[in-house]
Amino acid sequence: MKVLHIAEPFATGVLSFLMDITKRQADNHEVYIAYGIRPLTPSNVETLFDKRIHLIKVDSFKGALGTVVNPKAYLDVYRLYNQIKPDIVHLHSSASGFVGRWAIPCNKTRVFYTPHGFSFLMQDGSALKRKIFWSLEYLSAKRRSRIIACSEGECKEALKLSKNSTYVNNGINLEELKPLLAETTATFHKPIIVCTSGRILYQKNPTLFNHIAQLLPDIRFVWIGEGELKSELTAPNIEITGWITREKALEAVCSADFFILPSLWEGLPISLLEAMFLKRICLVSDVIGNRDVIRTGKNGFICNKAEDYASVITHIIKGEIDGISIAGQASKDVETNYNAATMADKYEEIYCQSIK
Repeated sequence: MKVLHIAEPFATGVLSFLMDITKRQADNHEVYIAYGIRPLTPSNVETLFDKRIHLIKVDSFKGALGTVVNPKAYLDVYRLYNQIKPDIVHLHSSASGFVGRWAIPCNKTRVFYTPHGFSFLMQDGSALKRKIFWSLEYLSAKRRSRIIACSEGECKEALKLSKNSTYVNNGINLEELKPLLAETTATFHKPIIVCTSGRILYQKNPTLFNHIAQLLPDIRFVWIGEGELKSELTAPNIEITGWITREKALEAVCSADFFILPSLWEGLPISLLEAMFLKRICLVSDVIGNRDVIRTGKNGFICNKAEDYASVITHIIKGEIDGISIAGQASKDVETNYNAATMADKYEEIYCQSIK
């Protein structure tokens, strides 16, 4: 088959997803990726992919809103479709999902859409803005296509838009991480280190991260990343790494004792799956994606307030909760349920069933 992936946001979680799945798809199919550049897209992005993948930069992809309102983006997608003549088109994230479903003749090919976090679930806009996003998704879902959510929670939202929805859990490349796993230690550092990773923006809730750090002044907090809300991180025990390589970022996660993800919304975060596999003790907010993976007291902890995070961390440090065993269970859960090989097999099954 010819498989065409269309990804306007070619960065962070979507980029990791496509790197893992297309490497496996290239064993059996002719694979293309049409992509746009974002500020967080690595400058060497084309070198990150298997050489068998055909990468096509689309200059009319100008961020989410800039793409949706750009008539040339629709024309470019239609032209690519006609040139490649794919058997499968897989759209990634909201802008690609909207443009692709209206630019491509969905009645002539199999079209799939993975939101990687629905735009109408974002909490950084007004209720009216979220309603508009929901309406755009609802209208687009009327096109002949299938939504493949990246978590069970996201699928529940998808089913409200279209009954032709399913889900495949996000997965990570375990082989890449296993050397790091072998080097991790089960003893706490001195001082204790708590980390998170990602862009410092509203979604990742730096205000709450800062509050947690203030409640635990004797613990070192590390934010792996950079971003426009850096000024929110004022606690003296917080260190900001700035943008570092993926290898350095994973090493920083391994050097921590706890990984926290206090996000206001998620799809199914790759960073969380990686931290779980690397046996970091994970504490997360109660949102879609996080709560699909974490079971409190079993493989991590779901928290609501800064005081909840601080309390759990304190109890674990004091030995009142066996955090090491919980982290071990988290690693086993990821290996069983959230690995890239399983993810790719499930997508392959869905693709093949669709063309029978």
